[in-house]
Amino acid sequence: MRDFSLDIYRELLETLQKKRYELIPYADYRHDIMTSRRSAEKFVILRHDVDAKPENSLRTAQIEHALGARATYYFRVGKESNDPSVIKAIAQLGHEIGYHYEDMSLCDGDVDKAWGHFQTWLDYFRMYYAVETICMHGAPTSKWDGRDLWKKYDYKKLGVIGEPYLDTDFGDVFYLTDTGRCWDGYKLSVRDKIPGWQEEWSRKGLSWHGTEELLQAIEEGRLPNHVMMTTHPQRWTNKQGEWLKELVLQNLKNCIKKLWIRN
Repeated sequence: MRDFSLDIYRELLETLQKKRYELIPYADYRHDIMTSRRSAEKFVILRHDVDAKPENSLRTAQIEHALGARATYYFRVGKESNDPSVIKAIAQLGHEIGYHYEDMSLCDGDVDKAWGHFQTWLDYFRMYYAVETICMHGAPTSKWDGRDLWKKYDYKKLGVIGEPYLDTDFGDVFYLTDTGRCWDGYKLSVRDKIPGWQEEWSRKGLSWHGTEELLQAIEEGRLPNHVMMTTHPQRWTNKQGEWLKELVLQNLKNCIKKLWIRN
């Protein structure tokens, strides 16, 4: 029960700090790029996709706050993610709040309806925080890719300064994600991946399966200096029953994804 526990998550952050990585939200990275400011020599963008169990996100936010770190939390519109009390609490801890959008899926591919839906919910989340960045929800079972909305419309006209999949220089920023409940699950991911780059990073030995392997790589100085690390806090818990349930369900999901991708 060590991997994907809150204890090892805290250790992961502490190890990064020990190795002099600055832990920042995505908006800070975008502001540095837009103003041509020099970013820290070593940084990790802490990104959290709140797909479900928002109370778990509050626990990771509290750990980060205690360590003096700041992160970005992207919330979906559904009740499984959208808990106003949690959003407020995380914002009060100094973290960034963003919109985890899936408007194309929710509007069945109607791009004009999706644009209106996006604006409505962006305004909603801005009641709790001055939202500056957004991030696509992968929605692996949907045939619609949320990013297709931007083939017609421009989120920057609404004061949004960044979308991680579209506004990050992955030639400079290494991408880590716990998709699939592991750190090398991009092969099982439908949309949470950076095509081309992850295969190249893997060929260079920049690929780790479990968090213990990742911790060892950090200790040995093998992690790149600029990183975006995406986690799904629903997976991280110290509660034994919840931990086991997540393990079993994710293994089942991974098997289904393998068949989905293969076919």
